[in-house]
Amino acid sequence: MAKEIISTTEAPAAIGPYVQAVKSNGILFVSGQLGFDMANGEIPDDVEAQAKNSLKNMEAIIKAAGSDKSKVIKTTIFLTDMGDFAKVNEIYGAFFDGHNPARSCIAVSALPKDGKVEIECMVEA
Repeated sequence: MAKEIISTTEAPAAIGPYVQAVKSNGILFVSGQLGFDMANGEIPDDVEAQAKNSLKNMEAIIKAAGSDKSKVIKTTIFLTDMGDFAKVNEIYGAFFDGHNPARSCIAVSALPKDGKVEIECMVEA
């Protein structure tokens, strides 16, 4: 089973021993994306900006692999506060614009870099 490592400068570099994404057997596995703002390398304080950035970073990786967000088949959202669910859900829904994939949303005690939201996905590649 061949695998291809996907990397782009349009999304944050991995901050640990992993890669942005791996393509294998027609599926792209995108690592969890925090809400880094690529313009300044910072994570904003508010969850809405983090969610938008997370999705934007995820989309940059998907595009680098030659696919697009309409082909996302599964996402997982990690939130440090389920009280932010409605805010993130609204941003997420607007992002996918009716091309809704399967999804899980999990509450976690903490995320790297004090992030409030992280999103990963699997995509038809």
